[in-house]
Amino acid sequence: MKLPHLSDRPFLTDAGLETWLLFQRGFDLPFFASFPLLQDAAGRAAMTEYFSGFLTLAKEQSTGFVLDTCTWRANPDWAARMGHDAVALAEINAEAVRYAMALRDGAEARDAVLINGVVGPRDDGYDPAQLMSVIEARAYHQLQVDALAQYGVDLVSAITMTNTAEAIGIANAAAQAGVPCVVSFTVETDGRLPTGQHLSEAIAETDAKSSERPAYYMINCAHPDHFRDVVGQGTWRNRISGLRANASRLSHAELDACESLDDGDPQELGALYADLKAYLPRLNVFGGCCGTDLRHVSSICQAVRAA
Repeated sequence: MKLPHLSDRPFLTDAGLETWLLFQRGFDLPFFASFPLLQDAAGRAAMTEYFSGFLTLAKEQSTGFVLDTCTWRANPDWAARMGHDAVALAEINAEAVRYAMALRDGAEARDAVLINGVVGPRDDGYDPAQLMSVIEARAYHQLQVDALAQYGVDLVSAITMTNTAEAIGIANAAAQAGVPCVVSFTVETDGRLPTGQHLSEAIAETDAKSSERPAYYMINCAHPDHFRDVVGQGTWRNRISGLRANASRLSHAELDACESLDDGDPQELGALYADLKAYLPRLNVFGGCCGTDLRHVSSICQAVRAA
């Protein structure tokens, strides 16, 4: 099966799983981790309800679908905070892949679904507190990437990357495991990475220093207003194929302090995606991040199709 960046066919993703579970379904998510809910009957049922809506939307709209594993926090440091050792962590990732595959098996358009092994940052997604070297990052993330690859994901995605060294390390871990890799950077309200690096420079550096360059890049966990001006020109934009924006215009620091959900305006967000399609000619993977849900992705799909 071709990856989305190799095809003209649009692909959808899901939205803000963790914010949906936390704010709309009232689940307790320790350290913002969703994977513990796989061991809870009510939590597992809620996630099935959540993903089923997106799979149905993709079928109705005749798009492909990138189905994430719920493993954004399933790396060694975050798992250790929840009492899991390396052996348990490998099984956590394996179970997340099995769960995603079961969802795909139950989908009517299963042949259009890619299983995406999600790899999150070592530190908080909003704050690169302790930067690793490329070598350290590859060694740190290799266990999770190996587990995801071993159990048959179609690709792995480094999601909410705040710095290039960690992104390159994950890309190199994926190359070692023999699985395609996607890198998704997050940006602050000025359109730059939390480290201050320009997005174009981050993509160029990751391409140049990875043992196998990522299949494509994404932007996630930022509102379109935060980066629209940044992607206005340059051939580097052709490396961006995916977008998963926040519903809210708030900064990362403001979102981190929020006690209620800012779900923005789904129709407005869809229109902003359609506008960004003119700036990003290779954009064909569409979904949402914090504060978004099925309403937002439906609106995005309709607006992009209309454009």
